[in-house]
Amino acid sequence: MKYEVIESDGFKYIEAGKGETLVLLHGLMGELSNWEDVIDRFKDRYHILVPILPIYELPILTLGVKSLSKFLHRFIKYKRLPQVVLIGNSLGGHVGLVFTVAHQEHVKALVLTGSSGLYENAFGGSFPRRESYDYVREKVEFTFYDPATATKELVDEVFRSINERSRVIRILTLAKSAIRHNMAKELHRITIPVSLIWGRQDKVTPPEVAEEFHQLLPNSELNWVDLCGHAPMMERPAEFNMYLEKFLTRVLLK
Repeated sequence: MKYEVIESDGFKYIEAGKGETLVLLHGLMGELSNWEDVIDRFKDRYHILVPILPIYELPILTLGVKSLSKFLHRFIKYKRLPQVVLIGNSLGGHVGLVFTVAHQEHVKALVLTGSSGLYENAFGGSFPRRESYDYVREKVEFTFYDPATATKELVDEVFRSINERSRVIRILTLAKSAIRHNMAKELHRITIPVSLIWGRQDKVTPPEVAEEFHQLLPNSELNWVDLCGHAPMMERPAEFNMYLEKFLTRVLLK
């Protein structure tokens, strides 16, 4: 990761650029490096913040999408940001949705890519054979359309996480929280502009999930990225950034 991680007052985050603020939210197994191409593309025109979600720090008894949303609220207050654009992948999108329902006045627009919140087909309720490196590699490759996107560094990071008992308990706790917290009945309350940027071959949150989000979010657009799985900003960064740029231009620079 070529960007410095700032540690201040209990928060860890990347910060770059000036202008309207974009807050990028990583997924359950995601890293800040997942957003490098987005930061590179937009840091000259926007103020970009990428907080590390405290998946491994929050008390286990309260760990869930709601507690991560409360963390995001504290972070935005700490940075004294009146309004932001939230951009979330997978669990990060879910956190962005929960936050927006509770604090829509702080959100100018929302971008979701492979977001949970309706249905997801991830690791499931357990990690059978998690001590098998080949099994873990297959599961990480499942995230992408092109298995080559699952680099050795990425597989190594996931393998370490799910073979450390304290971490795997937290990962499973959050995965179950995301499954339980179905937002179908709340989405109509989000009236700000929403852009859905979705991998056409996403097997974790399949295309029908994007279509349902589009139907339930009253002010949404749906953009497909072909030959792409669950993380378009990693697997097809040029296409992802193209859709993102068009959306930001429309909602922020009109």
